[in-house]
Amino acid sequence: MGEVTVAWSPRVLASVLLVSWFQLVIIANFCVGMAKISEKITQLRWFYGSSLTTTFTGKSLVPVLKPSIKLKNPLFVFPRTQVLYRCCRAMSKTNGTLSSIRPVVVKENIDLSDKEKQIFDRLRQVLHHFNLETKLRVAGGWVRDKLLGKECYDIDIALDNMLGREFCEKVNEYLVSTGEETQGIGVIQSNPDQSKHLETARMRLFDVWIDFVNLRSEDYCENSRIPTMQFGTAEQDAYRRDLTINSLFYNINTCSVEDLTGRGLEDLKSGKVVTPLPPKETFLDDPLRVLRAIRFSARFEFEMVEELKVAAADNDVKSAISDKISRERIGHEVDLMVGGNQPAKAMAYISELGLLWVVFTPPEKCEPLISKEHDRVCVGYMDLAWRHMHGVGCSFTDDQRRLYLYASLLLPLRKTIYIDNKKKTVPVVNYIFRNSLKLKASDADDVMRLHAVAEKFLSLIPFVLSCQDTQTGELNWETEVIDVHVSLKLRILLGLLLREIKYFWRAALMLSTLLYKNDSSVEVIEGDLEKRKQVFRDVEQEILKLGLDKVWEIKPLINGNDIIRLLELQKGGPVVSEWQRKLVQWQLAYPSGTVEECIDWMTRQAQLKRTRT
Repeated sequence: MGEVTVAWSPRVLASVLLVSWFQLVIIANFCVGMAKISEKITQLRWFYGSSLTTTFTGKSLVPVLKPSIKLKNPLFVFPRTQVLYRCCRAMSKTNGTLSSIRPVVVKENIDLSDKEKQIFDRLRQVLHHFNLETKLRVAGGWVRDKLLGKECYDIDIALDNMLGREFCEKVNEYLVSTGEETQGIGVIQSNPDQSKHLETARMRLFDVWIDFVNLRSEDYCENSRIPTMQFGTAEQDAYRRDLTINSLFYNINTCSVEDLTGRGLEDLKSGKVVTPLPPKETFLDDPLRVLRAIRFSARFEFEMVEELKVAAADNDVKSAISDKISRERIGHEVDLMVGGNQPAKAMAYISELGLLWVVFTPPEKCEPLISKEHDRVCVGYMDLAWRHMHGVGCSFTDDQRRLYLYASLLLPLRKTIYIDNKKKTVPVVNYIFRNSLKLKASDADDVMRLHAVAEKFLSLIPFVLSCQDTQTGELNWETEVIDVHVSLKLRILLGLLLREIKYFWRAALMLSTLLYKNDSSVEVIEGDLEKRKQVFRDVEQEILKLGLDKVWEIKPLINGNDIIRLLELQKGGPVVSEWQRKLVQWQLAYPSGTVEECIDWMTRQAQLKRTRT
């Protein structure tokens, strides 16, 4: 027989589903008593008004339950009991089909730390002392993170009927009445260009900085991301936020979580990234929200719903990102992604939505041209770099890690240039940092230096791995190496590289291993990652064996004034600089050499040069 749709009565339906519920509970390791589940089904009336589609085989009247159960119009209430919630959430897709979304553990209540209890008690004391009817709510990320069991030290308090500055003054008046020391109040003026639409007051309570701001509603004008602001209700404030998971409040007055959009808790539990209002409308009002949605999706490994992804990839939204957001704000969001816990995933999302070159906007007329293929290649390099870093186990500082990841993402563009307004040839990487992201000029310089040193490391890797004598003629370097035994040249060259890149030498070496035997800017590397790890370890071990770590800290045996005196020069200048460069190489070749040996070598070399002249 084929598939038959049967309309079940509520009582029979509950009995049949009891069996499937039991199967689901076992699979999910949620061993809940059958009596409890049955009781919940009856109490919550989940399936009343529903019908169940099952498949019959042969002539048997016993339904053969498959992993997929389809329900028409399921009336789920989504109970707050965590175990039961996990069971029913898997069936909460819009088509009513069983799904295998990874469960997100969300606390039922917020557990306050001792410090937070002190702060909130003090705020309630202020309300009571002045008989204020003000409602105090902690907003946004603090609520979300606490519900996820994560600590958060960024407390933003929203007020329903006064400005933050006014409430801070009330706090100080209360402190005076109790004989305690008053606290300074910092007022951060509104700055719409930096997404600061309202005045914010800051003060310290129990050694914690607290931000106070009034609830708001906002309207956006066309071609501007700067809204018209006014006092609003808590519900209006919730709906004007970027995502439902960021729209939750913790009401300090009632010690309870408020979900005024009706979706925040559910989306948090479901691991979904959703906007409170229609996504295209939300993004056109403030296009920065697209990047925030991507960042939170990557950070928490949540799923962006399809409607949001369609809106984010919309051409109107792309234009709004380019036209309505300052490049400083874009750079700040990207920096948070790269410095976050899932940078490669965040860049992959940006790429999938067709936003990579909207965000990392290159200049016009690049050479060679940046093709659509580069999109995939850049993200591929970053993903490999991320896995490579974790596989090797390098303990980078935050800044080293951040610049290494930027360098990996832009590795395919390391040789791409453009001609600026002054007819100068400029690397595209420099343009992206300084113009597209408005990050520090030093970031651009450091990433370009990483690229340059990675290329040099790449030329030395074969000599390190094969233990062959280094022939400098085979290297495409501008540096001339002093005349020493060929066996000493590898130490000189490696030492010069480390002196050039300093603490970033491991990051540069790791980048070079991404390129090793795959020096291509048009193909994503899919080589053997284990081999690349081994290459990195072998070269790193050789550098450490040669005693070159922190070689940049070694002081010269002979300074510039000594060179002028010993060589009887009239003054400093290029000649002294050239001898300083040679003496650094001599010290690299002979790390145990003395000052006398160094002077002797320099004077003999100077005499030979005069003789030739």
